[in-house]
Amino acid sequence: MGVSESGLAEAGAGTGASVVARLRAWLTAAPAYPADAADLRTVEFLGLRVPRRATTVVVLVALLLLLDYHGHVTDLVSALTGWSTASEADFKRIQGFGRVLLLAGVPLAVIVLGFRDRPSRYGLTIGDWRSGVAIAVGGAVVMTPIAIAFAHLPSFAAYYAPQAAPPLSVLVTTALDVIPAEFFFRGFLLFALLRIAGPIAVVLATLPFAFSHLGKPEIETLSTLVGGFLYGWLDWRTGSVVWSGLAHTWILTTLVVAAGVVGAPVS
Repeated sequence: MGVSESGLAEAGAGTGASVVARLRAWLTAAPAYPADAADLRTVEFLGLRVPRRATTVVVLVALLLLLDYHGHVTDLVSALTGWSTASEADFKRIQGFGRVLLLAGVPLAVIVLGFRDRPSRYGLTIGDWRSGVAIAVGGAVVMTPIAIAFAHLPSFAAYYAPQAAPPLSVLVTTALDVIPAEFFFRGFLLFALLRIAGPIAVVLATLPFAFSHLGKPEIETLSTLVGGFLYGWLDWRTGSVVWSGLAHTWILTTLVVAAGVVGAPVS
């Protein structure tokens, strides 16, 4: 007995709907993020009753960003080590070491010594590594040609070409810069807010991340609203900052290396 065309169409539609449903279930299969008693503990200031941990994190993030913006940590690393900032690449390496101390070391000390909490609750864990690898690699594959194309734009070439160095050196410098920043914005800040405010924390953590890109090419600064949200979603989805850190490192390394090949535009 033959199968009618309408029957085949219905079967195909059913299969398509099933695939979409499974994909949606996979994309939204995030861990639970319950708040514990310490997360919910509040403090009152001038009549405002606010969650103690989350408020501490927000204030500290703002303070550390201002210190980083004004270059105080980079200056301190240079003074302590005597390292030269003769080239832009040297400056970025010193800045990277400063951000390891500022954006990773200080928050870790607060989590462990101040909050007496586990760093794994703030994304320092492997998490759902299968999903993390799949999404990070997929994102890197999509973004690699885009990063190379952006490197050919005059504004990107002018900004990133002076930072160029041998690829391995760029990779190390970028990792020193980006991975602490991922933990800072989407580990320390995002996971602290997530247990108090819920998933809106992904959006809230994107905003200071975007503002930290002021001074970079305009297209990049605007794109961080999307990119930052997607990195935050990845961390929410996997419970880990590892995969956004690795993907971000790869994409920025590709951009800097490609800009170095293109060279800064001649004024």
